This record gives sequence, structure tokens and C-alpha cells, in this order.
Amino acid sequence: MEKHYGSIYEVGVKEITEVGGLCIEEAEAFHKQLTRAINGGAGQGSNPTNYDIWFEIQAQQLLKPSHPHSLHQLIYYSVYSNLEKVSTNALPFYWFPSLLQVRQTNLGRFMEAHGPKLLGDSYQDPITSYNLFHKFSVEHPEVYWSLALKELSVIFRQGPKCILDTTDKSKLGGIWLPGAVLNIAECCLLPVNHPRKDEDRVVVVWKDEGSDEFPVNHLTLKELRDKVMLVSNALEGMFSKGDAIAIDMPMTVTAVIIYLAIVLAGFIVVSIADSFAPKEIATRLRVSKAKGIFTQDFIVRGGRKFPLYSRVVAADSCKAIVIPANGKDVGVQLREQDLSWKIFLSSVDHLSSPNYYSPVYQPIDSVTNILFSSGTTGDPKAIPWTQLSPMRAAADSWAFCDCQIGDVFCWPTNLGWVMGPILLYSCFLNGSTLALYHGSPLDRGFGKFVQDASVTILGTVPSLVKAWKNTQCMDGLDWTQIRLFASTGEASNVDDDLWLSSRSYYKPIIECCGGTELSSSYILGSLLQPQSFGAFSTASMTTGFVILDEHGAAYPSDQPCVGEVGLFSLYMGATNRLLNADFEKVYVKGMPTHKGMQLRRHGDILKRTADGYFVVQGRADDTMNLGGVKTSSVEIERICDRASESVLETAAISIAPVNGGPEQLVIFVVLKKESDIKPEQLMGKFSRAIQANLNPLFKVKYVKIVKEFPRTATNKLLRRVLRDQIKHDPFISSRL
Repeated sequence: MEKHYGSIYEVGVKEITEVGGLCIEEAEAFHKQLTRAINGGAGQGSNPTNYDIWFEIQAQQLLKPSHPHSLHQLIYYSVYSNLEKVSTNALPFYWFPSLLQVRQTNLGRFMEAHGPKLLGDSYQDPITSYNLFHKFSVEHPEVYWSLALKELSVIFRQGPKCILDTTDKSKLGGIWLPGAVLNIAECCLLPVNHPRKDEDRVVVVWKDEGSDEFPVNHLTLKELRDKVMLVSNALEGMFSKGDAIAIDMPMTVTAVIIYLAIVLAGFIVVSIADSFAPKEIATRLRVSKAKGIFTQDFIVRGGRKFPLYSRVVAADSCKAIVIPANGKDVGVQLREQDLSWKIFLSSVDHLSSPNYYSPVYQPIDSVTNILFSSGTTGDPKAIPWTQLSPMRAAADSWAFCDCQIGDVFCWPTNLGWVMGPILLYSCFLNGSTLALYHGSPLDRGFGKFVQDASVTILGTVPSLVKAWKNTQCMDGLDWTQIRLFASTGEASNVDDDLWLSSRSYYKPIIECCGGTELSSSYILGSLLQPQSFGAFSTASMTTGFVILDEHGAAYPSDQPCVGEVGLFSLYMGATNRLLNADFEKVYVKGMPTHKGMQLRRHGDILKRTADGYFVVQGRADDTMNLGGVKTSSVEIERICDRASESVLETAAISIAPVNGGPEQLVIFVVLKKESDIKPEQLMGKFSRAIQANLNPLFKVKYVKIVKEFPRTATNKLLRRVLRDQIKHDPFISSRL
């Protein structure tokens, strides 16, 4: 935003009214409270730090969700005005853990119970000893997982021979829980003492779009199990053991029931996002060799019907079971081989106990789900999830999203993307309640559901948050029951996250970055550490990685740097094969070794700050060389997004001139609706902002305004498409 904030000491009543948007009476009262907060920060010493002052403002809840966002911006950016231009120095923290809070978290309690024994006299408390405990988990993963898995409702039919077997050197990531036999869906459905899951406990809450004034619907554990077992019985009468069965529909209660039923009955889920065109659906059905598919007749959004079954029909001829989006009967004519949901369920009417099903128990490495990468680099990779994958997903949510009994966890997503299964297992294996909204998360109806369902953990993607902030559709809703947010999918925008966190008195946003092939996140935020917007504070438990320089050598672990990440190969839950590609070629070939250990490719460019925190700089493919200096698209976009209030979002790419020479920086821009700013004006603003905040030698060569950016179905920006557009635009090419 094109505002230059001064020191917090310079903020007076005039600034609070003119910039912050309060009336004079409110501004005067607010200024008095602000002065007390600053003096409270000074109580920490004669020269309070930025952190001291912000901590006092946050602790006193001086900034309220009802205040204009402009006021939150004024105070936050003024507090940290002297840090904004320092890219690798201290980060502007907005949330700080207290020892009392930390000891009530899953990981804090876990560390208090096991830290003294594992670390000896070096253990102090969960905050002070976090880095030491994490280091221990990386060096002794078998010890950590032997304890952590007991925190989940995982019930083995046959226990593992050990936690980790590394004797077979051909297995890059080792063999985890060898000999274990179980059914991971059964673990989701049975009552257990720890974490305590009773038969009558509510495990799913949901609401349909357009039902804002109606009560929230709910299912108990027993009701969910009965419905899942009914579907498992119907599946067994129609398919053969080991068959792959696709799900292509929104993440509704019915979709969740179908997912669990497929796994319970020993089949394999094929995850397909409901946004795909017939060609993309066909590719996934072909690669997975699916024998059937569950879908809906339509997708209903905003009162409008969008065809889904017809896309499935155009894609393939395998048997389809069609669920009605509205009412009891499907609203389309079905092919001869297809069944309506009603007829499918009636196939078990002859059974004496249709709501009882004996689970199919399988070895730990049995495939339960075939997921697909988002396809940012071409054809999607088919990634098999074994029964180990849900354990990793749930364990990381337990440790970092702090999923507990009593939590209501909502994350608008789809079973076609990795966050769908992660959310499902995170709730059911940790004892949290799964919250589902049957409709668009972009509108106020979703926000009211979050309020009415008393959601305590809300997951997002940055583009959603940007839409909520810009449309102001969530104004007036009460989200203060939310105790933490989570975010993934793309790089977060600091100002959007400022808006989001402020909706619940600055609760932490746990940033998550991982991948489908990892079953989880390799870096995240932590409730045991201070948090900074858009930054990651730690690797996940037992996860080790290094940041590589351009020669493939690892930077020292305490050095600020930028480079490609190399993951340690011992990673519980990570896949070691692909169904339609060479695993070694994709994840291993060309990666160096570190201290005798083969590193695994992930593809992210990371920046490590002086604090030891991390900022994702985009994919390795999105780095650019400007005047001999390597930088990332994301880093430039962060600066350009704030260079002008006219800008909604930017995308940075570089183009090598046809006749040689240094790469030229091009910025694509999507403007806010009311803006009429010209590209030439933006070029100057962007160049000045980049030179002041990143490198004085960088210069924007061209600015192109577009209506929207090309994205994958998971909303990841396709910069390669923008590069192709530039190359095929003769006017722009000649200018460059």
C-alpha cells in the first residue's frame, strides 16, 4: 500500500482519524489506550523494543475485530516501521507464546512429559528447549514416533516389529512400522479412551449454502460409523477387493462417508477435484485404473447449478454412482451402467445388519488413496498414500495445529487435493470435530457457518483471505472463538494475514508448506515459538533439511541465506514411488548428499532469516537472475503488492532478451475494480519500491495489466504460462 508509516511514537489523534478511520471521539479514547500500551511496553525497560510495544497492544486487546482495517495497518506498520526495510534481519512478530499457554498445547504437554527423560538436565521448558527437542527428534526419529503415535487413535490389528528399519539400503527413506496390520478407516470410527472419543460425541458438523438461519447439522461417532459401514457393505457387493474407486464431488458429509467406506472395505480411493474438465478427469481415471466413480448430478453454488455428472460421462465409461445435489433423487438421466445413490444404498436392504461391516485389515504399506499433484509442471504425478500417510498427516496436525478433543476444525478444501484427506484424518484420529460447509467459501454464508459452528481452528488459502478482505463480506461476524488459523497452498500476503489474524484478536496463523508426496508439511509455524506473518518458524517434527547454494553445498544451519531446500531422506509418511513416473528421477536424481546422506528434492526456494525463521521464495523454477543477482518471483511480488493501493495482486517473471544480455523483469498486475492507474505509473512505483526494499540495481522493464492470472485448480500461480504469453506477444517482446 502506498503509505509510509512513521514510528508508533508519532501516531496521534490526527493520524488515528485520518489514516485509521475512527471518528474524533473514538480516536481520542484510542490514543489514550495506545499511550498506556506503549508505556506498558516501556515497563520492560527504558527503551522498549518493537516486540515489547506490540505485545502490550495485543495483550490489552487494544485493536478489535470491529475496528477498520486501516487502523490495524496504521498501528502494526508503525510499530514495526524500522524493520520493514531489513529483509534478513529481525522479523516483525505479531504473536508470542506464554509458558502457561504452551503447557496446554499437545506438543508442550508432550515435551513436559518426555523432555526431561530424553534430554536430561538440558531440558528446561517447552519454549526454551523447543529447538533442542526438535533436534533430538531429527536425530532419533524412531524414539519420537514411538511416543507420538500413542497420542493418535491408531489401533493395530497386529503391532509393528519396530518403528524404523534401515537395513535395506535400497529403501531411501527406510521402512516404517514393518509388520504392522490395521485398517486406518476403522481407527477413525471406533470409540477410544485416548484421545477420548465417545459414541455420542459429535464428530461432524455441517451446513448447506443458503441455510444461514437454520441450525448447524451434526453427526455423532456412532451415526457416522453406521453410515460408513452401510456404504462399505454396498461397495463389497459391487466391486472386487483392491479395486480403485474414484470420488469426484465437493467435500460434503456424503463424500467423507464414501471416502471412509472405500478404505474400510479394502478398496483404494482415487481423489479427483470437482473443478476438473473431462480431459483431466479421464487422465486420472486412466492412470489409477478406476473401476467406478462417485459423483454428483450437479454442483450448486449461489443458487445456480453447474453440471458435474455430464463431465464424468464425457471423461470415461466406468460405472458411476450419482448423488443428488438437492433432494432425494438425481436430476439427470443416467447411463444404463450407472446407479443413483438411492438405488446403490438399497442394494444392502436384504442384509440382516446392513449397518455392520467387518473391516478389511491390511499391511501398513497397502495403498488406500491415489492422489495427484496439481500439475504445475505438466502431467499430474499419481501419488499413492499408504496407511502410514494418514498417521503422518494427523500427527503433524496434532503437534502444530494443536488438534484436540473439543476443537471444531474447518478448512474449505476438496478430497481431490491433499488437504482434503489431511483434514479428514486430522480430525478423526485426533478427536476433533470436522466442520464442512456445502457451498462457496467466498461468500458471507461460509463466514456465518464458521461463527455458528463455533469453529476453533480455521484453515485457509491466501487467495481466500484476500477475497474476504477485499469484499468485506465477513464484516460484523464474530470469529473470536477461533484460537488459531492455518494457511497453505501459496505464499501468504502479510497485509491479508494481518486482516485475518485481527478477526480473532490476533490469534496465530500456522503457515504450512509441504506436499502430497510428503503426506504433510515439512515446515510450519509453531505455537511454541513467536510467529511472524508469512513466515515459517520450524521444520516439522523429525524432519531435517538443508538449504543449498548454487553449487549444491549446504549453507551452515545458523547462516541467513537463500537457496533450494534439500530434505533428509528419512521422512516418515513420505511416498517412495509414483504410479506414472520415475520416483528416482523426480525426487532424487541430481540432488547432492549431505554428510553421507542422499537428499530428497522438494523444489522450494527458501530464505532463512537471521532469526532462524524461513520464508518460501517460490519454486526453484521461479527464480530469476537480475543483473547477476539471484532472486525469486515471490520476493519481488511481496514488495510490489504493497507499492500501490491500486494493486490487487502481482506476478513477477523474467525474460532473457532474444539477442542475449541480462534478464528483464516484467510485472503482471491485477488491479482493484475501481482503479484506473496506468502501467507507466505502476512501473515507476514498482521500481522505486524494489530498489528501496530489495536491491537498488533492480529495475522493472515492463508492466502488463491483466484481468486475472492463470492458475491451477488449487490456485497456484502458473508463471510459466505468463512467460509463454510474453514470448508470443510481439509488441512486448520488441520492447524487451
